[in-house]
This record gives sequence, C-alpha cells and structure tokens, in this order.
Amino acid sequence: MKKSLEALKKPAMSWLRASLASVAALYLAGISDPKILVNAAIAGFIGPVLKALHVPTVAGKAKK
Repeated sequence: MKKSLEALKKPAMSWLRASLASVAALYLAGISDPKILVNAAIAGFIGPVLKALHVPTVAGKAKK
C-alpha cells in the first residue's frame, strides 16, 4: 500500500504544480474572481491527467 501511495505522490505533485501555475498566472494578471480561479485550477489539473491517461489528441488519428 505504501509503495502505491509513493508512486502516486510524484505525478500528483506535478498536477498540483500545473494547477497552481495556472491560478497564479491569472491572479498576477489581475483576475481575482474565485470562480474563475477555481476553474483555472481544474483546467490546470485536467491537462496532465489526460496526458497520463494517453487519450488520443486528434479523433481518428490515434497512435498505433
């Protein structure tokens, strides 16, 4: 059980950094609406997750 948690720790931290970077960029640009910042955090999290899942980028052109 500990090994699986340790294996998830590194990707989870990467996803967290991506989310925080997107939120920080918007905040530094002057956008402080909490709803927009939460949406940015979710968007920053989705990108690395989709990459980890190996979702085909273009419909009909999946890697073989």
